[in-house]
Amino acid sequence: MKTIKIKLIALLALIACVSISCNNDDNDSSATPKTIVSLAKANPNLSSLVAALEKADLATTLNTSGSYTVFAPTNAAFSAFLTANGYANLNAVPVEALKEILLNHVLSAKVKSTDIATGYVKTLAKGSASSSNTISMYLEKATGVDINGGKANGGATVTIADIEASNGIIHVVDGVIGLPTIVNHAVANKNFTTLVAALTYNPSSGFAGILSGKTNSPFTVFAPTNTAFSSFLTETGFSGLAAIPANVLETTLKYHVVAGANVLSTSLTNGQVVSTFAGQNFTIGLTGGAKITDASARVSNIIATDVQCSNGVIHFIDKVLLPKF
Repeated sequence: MKTIKIKLIALLALIACVSISCNNDDNDSSATPKTIVSLAKANPNLSSLVAALEKADLATTLNTSGSYTVFAPTNAAFSAFLTANGYANLNAVPVEALKEILLNHVLSAKVKSTDIATGYVKTLAKGSASSSNTISMYLEKATGVDINGGKANGGATVTIADIEASNGIIHVVDGVIGLPTIVNHAVANKNFTTLVAALTYNPSSGFAGILSGKTNSPFTVFAPTNTAFSSFLTETGFSGLAAIPANVLETTLKYHVVAGANVLSTSLTNGQVVSTFAGQNFTIGLTGGAKITDASARVSNIIATDVQCSNGVIHFIDKVLLPKF
């Protein structure tokens, strides 16, 4: 009887030991959700991103508590970026430039792929055009997610979505996302295909190149949508862009641009007279919504604002502005 009792005690002790062991396994730190940086470090295909974050002194930020979305370029994406920009390696990239590029991959909120809709979001990057308005990112949701028009336009495409972290979420992308220019953002948004065609229709004008660069920047562009251009062609009787005289098209396009100023919507005032790149003015009205009265006394509504680019800002309008000829 004594022997049976001893065996029973031993069995109960063994069960208790196993139970404690299991509980310890449940509480093991390896089961704890990892930070964005920890997950990146554990992924061999993101080692270049980790090295870049450490060089730019951003690893600590993305390793602490918070809520971020990181579009994470692969090693191959970083290699292509270095080659395209003439850098021998990551160490050759100036720290401040690298920091802004990396911040251009980060949103200050956790956004799952199921939460993404086609439109603009704000990154944490700041270009040289504005000290307050951070760079905009255009996300296009179809069968997948394209960023700023994809790799061909300086953007990227999501290849692996929704890697959960304790402080946010990671979406792996196939390109390093450059700071978008005005032309990059116009190309990315399919609502501006006619505007892009107009900008590039007469290459000798160099206008597309101007809006892609920094000379005379920052720029403020009041960008007509495809629908606005369609109405403009009907109104003027031109059969298409090819029918518009080159000087008329160029002056009209320049009439939508303010050079040397990054004018945000909050800076617009009622009755404000705006001087344009075409050398002619138009007038801002704020009664009943923001609008523009052009030199031909036509009124266009400002329908979206403050898409921040690296070399300026874009506001959308629903009618092509007409200067005097």
